[in-house]
Amino acid sequence: MTDAEWAEVRSAMPVPAWLLKRGGRPEAYCHREMLDAVRYLVDNGVKWMAMPVDFPHWRAVYDFFRRWRACDYVRELHERLRRTARERSGRNAEPSAGIIDSQSVDASESVGEDSRGCDGGKSRDGRKRHILTDSEGLLLEVTVTTADVHDSKAAPALLETFMDQPGRLLKLVWVDSAYQGPAPAKAFARHGVRIEVVRRSDGQRAFVVPARRWVVERTLSWLSRSRRLNRDHDSRLDHHAQMVWWAAMIRLSRRLAEDAPRWPESSSTPRGPGRARPRTGAAGRRRDRRRRRTGWRRPRLPSREGSRRSPAVNAGRTGGRATSPRSL
Repeated sequence: MTDAEWAEVRSAMPVPAWLLKRGGRPEAYCHREMLDAVRYLVDNGVKWMAMPVDFPHWRAVYDFFRRWRACDYVRELHERLRRTARERSGRNAEPSAGIIDSQSVDASESVGEDSRGCDGGKSRDGRKRHILTDSEGLLLEVTVTTADVHDSKAAPALLETFMDQPGRLLKLVWVDSAYQGPAPAKAFARHGVRIEVVRRSDGQRAFVVPARRWVVERTLSWLSRSRRLNRDHDSRLDHHAQMVWWAAMIRLSRRLAEDAPRWPESSSTPRGPGRARPRTGAAGRRRDRRRRRTGWRRPRLPSREGSRRSPAVNAGRTGGRATSPRSL
């Protein structure tokens, strides 16, 4: 975590109980070290016991993760960061519209049969993540079920969890055709939320980006960049949901800090006139064909005394080509 990210996260972090005189004792490790350790695990997908030695002991990191899961602190932290991000973009802190979609992932052998299922449409044997985002793609709510649960059955519980929190202003939700049916309609109408199904146009054959739905698809793609979410290794459903919140918090903190990692320059030497980076691949092939077509040749450097190309050899060259006795 960079200093810019830590400045954003620290201002939104919940205050520890021992600082509020509620009991307990100060923690042995700095919160920044613990956050870095959990973020490293979620982003790189390593095992708990494979934590690098630069971080605190893996048992201490896991206890920190478990305490935050019990108190739902990471969700509270993401909620504060999301409000800040929306206000900076000129929007209200609470969204009035959202998008719902799901994603199925395979589960490893550590996941029991009672908490996994088979999604026949996606050919996935594992679990399914149901997420609710705002119109910008920021995560609002997540629910994890077995992969065999249909989207229309999981949507009411997802909306119920989100709308039960105070201060919600959600009025419209865009969904795909999988969320049609009386059960989602009744659950949404109970909270005064209007559901709008975004369908494909009739007779459409080529791929067309669906309106509004592409936002939640982009969020699912962002979450998949965290390797811990590419495959479900957690034996508990709430543990996997917490991993989703951690992955969303990583992306949001980088967005607020405007410090997303970029690919470094491949060469440390300064580039200027005559020192352009050599191009390879398709661009290099196009350059070579253009040079052969126009007859352009790279100018030769002047010869020097003692070099392999002596003035006597250069004198025998005409038009840039060697004139040996065999060619005369």
